[in-house]
Amino acid sequence: MATSEFTTLIAQLRAVLELTHTEVQIAETRIAQARTEAVEKELTQNARHGRERALTIEAAIRELGGFPDVVGPLIGRAAAVFKALAEQAQPFDEALLGDLALEHELLDRARYVKALAVTAQRKDVQDLADKLITAHSATVEWLTTVLAEDALGGPAALRRSPTQAAAGIAVKLANLPLTWSARRLDRVIDALRNAQPAIEGLADRGAQARDVAAKAFTASRDAALETAEKVTRDAGAEDAADVLHSLRSATGTVQADELPIAEYDELNVSQAVAAVKDLEDPSDLRVVIAYEEQHKNRQGVVSAAQVRVADIAREVVGV
Repeated sequence: MATSEFTTLIAQLRAVLELTHTEVQIAETRIAQARTEAVEKELTQNARHGRERALTIEAAIRELGGFPDVVGPLIGRAAAVFKALAEQAQPFDEALLGDLALEHELLDRARYVKALAVTAQRKDVQDLADKLITAHSATVEWLTTVLAEDALGGPAALRRSPTQAAAGIAVKLANLPLTWSARRLDRVIDALRNAQPAIEGLADRGAQARDVAAKAFTASRDAALETAEKVTRDAGAEDAADVLHSLRSATGTVQADELPIAEYDELNVSQAVAAVKDLEDPSDLRVVIAYEEQHKNRQGVVSAAQVRVADIAREVVGV
């Protein structure tokens, strides 16, 4: 078969190659967000495997008589950097959905490449496509699980950046019941402003509640958050107080007696691991992980709790 008849196949392989370069760069930017050493290792391996896939795709393109796009890696890096910067203004779930969309496109294109390879009777390219399908199917499943973990309230395998965490809280506050009166909001904002010097000046009268929560998070003062929650609850704004409590839980600033495991501080690693495996509620696991990371930071305990969250998430989404 003449080289000219491989035009579509080569074009698709080049598209997959460019997307693979972007995938590699994103995997490398995600490494810094890994919650545990195991996840960091997995992401590092993903980046390495992505680079290996890129080399194999380049070889396949040359075998078909084409030439890889020499600027592909540069485009991939630029796209990943742009994505990383843009998503800082997004909630965590939106950033992950962007990653998932990329993986779905890679998976769909790999399937198309396989069909083209079968038609062209190129067993070597068909085998390559099979490997790509397997790799991207696994990544789609992993990202789906991470999203499910986040949706269930448990800590995901990837950490939110501070900006993403604040954006997420802003979204929650934006969706608070619309029955709040302006006067009631003013009372809550005034209470927050006067709760403690650490959060003084963060709330201006009439400011939206989501801005207050985002700024309170950025301040990240344990005592200020605890006081703000109490004052807000006393003011009758239970929804806002719950959001502030979720902030304290997510950052591990709760007290030991607020944890879902009795006498947690007295447990050794083996005992703590056994205890977290018995937890059923992802939000309980979230609190334990955040608390553990802020205090003893025992990787064995954090990893065990993270695995438990992932198991619950996979069960929920059926992957």
